[in-house]
Amino acid sequence: MPRDVASFAESPAPADVVRRQYLASARGDLAALRATLSDDVEWTEMAGFPLGGTYRTPKGVTANVMERLAAEWDDWTAHDDTYVVDGETVVVLGRYTAVHRATGRPLAVRVAHRFTVRGGRIVRFEQFTDTALVRDAMTG
Repeated sequence: MPRDVASFAESPAPADVVRRQYLASARGDLAALRATLSDDVEWTEMAGFPLGGTYRTPKGVTANVMERLAAEWDDWTAHDDTYVVDGETVVVLGRYTAVHRATGRPLAVRVAHRFTVRGGRIVRFEQFTDTALVRDAMTG
């Protein structure tokens, strides 16, 4: 990643685009997050995950994923620990941490995210995680 903040903010490099998405998510900056997504993005939350399904358009992704997570969980954070980059494909190994608002139960679960980045925007996302651990935190 470029060390210069201005060049990082404009960099079309796949890993930089993905990193900007995680940073925007962590800040709760949905406009900045949408700016990392292609107009025709396909964002897939894993089957069995509470928000499982495929969402399209930047607004559709933030409304159906990020806004819903923020409503149901305190301090939902996607930690991007390790990046594996192969051309336009970026795989991030990380973890989710949060506390479910209704149950008060904490969540700490490993995740893998697969991104496809073209033209400086995320065009595809697929999530892999242990959905049973997420459901466990949601049930008292």
